[in-house]
Amino acid sequence: MSRAGLTGHAAALLTIFLWGTTFISTKVLLTGLRPVEVLFLRFALGFVALCLLYPRRLRLAGRRQELWFAAAGLCGVTLYFLLENIALTCTLASNVGVLVSVSPMLTALLSHFLLRRERLRPLFFAGLAVALAGVAMVSYNGAAVLELNPGGDLLALLAAAAWSAYSLLTRKLSAFGYPVVQTTRRTFAWGLLFLLPVLPVLGFRPGLGTLTEPVYLLNLLYLGLGASALCFVTWGFAVGRLGAVRTSAYIYLVPVVTLVTSALVLGEPVTPLSLGGAVLTVAGLALSEWEPRKEGSKGGVE
Repeated sequence: MSRAGLTGHAAALLTIFLWGTTFISTKVLLTGLRPVEVLFLRFALGFVALCLLYPRRLRLAGRRQELWFAAAGLCGVTLYFLLENIALTCTLASNVGVLVSVSPMLTALLSHFLLRRERLRPLFFAGLAVALAGVAMVSYNGAAVLELNPGGDLLALLAAAAWSAYSLLTRKLSAFGYPVVQTTRRTFAWGLLFLLPVLPVLGFRPGLGTLTEPVYLLNLLYLGLGASALCFVTWGFAVGRLGAVRTSAYIYLVPVVTLVTSALVLGEPVTPLSLGGAVLTVAGLALSEWEPRKEGSKGGVE
């Protein structure tokens, strides 16, 4: 594997580790804040952090490129997180976890049929099926029955589609050749801009007293600086090195990270079913990544 491939996989793993721990911070914040308040504040903090980290203004080579940044902000920030948060209020969290995890499959299909650049291999789909089975075991662990809520489940599927579109758009943005921090910052700006019209509708009224409490402040800083600013930068870097489809497959590891961290931090039980699901998830990811190479072919990434 090339050096670019190794750094791409390392960036993807770091992103997934941080994202997998965000459910704990979000769970704490939602005891005192509304979903839209958590969403807007975390990305506002992330935007400010990126401005301080790399204050140079991004000058685009052409006006049409702005449309790609706007689309990325709409899909990856506004639509994905809004749809996911609203879905959590309409259906079971386990349903949302499983349905959102179909985004790698959607990314592969969109990339193949719309961009005509990703080759769909049988092993890739076999790996995704195994990983999805593992995600289901982790998510439905301990549930007596599978409860369906059509409205919320549909929103979760739409969130998965929005993230798939964002993954493809990130590949397009990386081709422009701009620094990843500047690219992420501009994407955040558009995502926040698209959020502004819906803030009054969804009840954006964060109390200053709540925000100054250490437990809320520290978790909000973690979400804004780590899970938003840093993760979007590393995700964009990984997509640029590995491609949208290969990077998206790492999303299957999120429930595994959440399982481990929730057991360590929140003391939630780990059962044989959840452990088996974690093993299947990792095995499925490895299978989807494995591709037999003909003798004499070169290694590396796309």
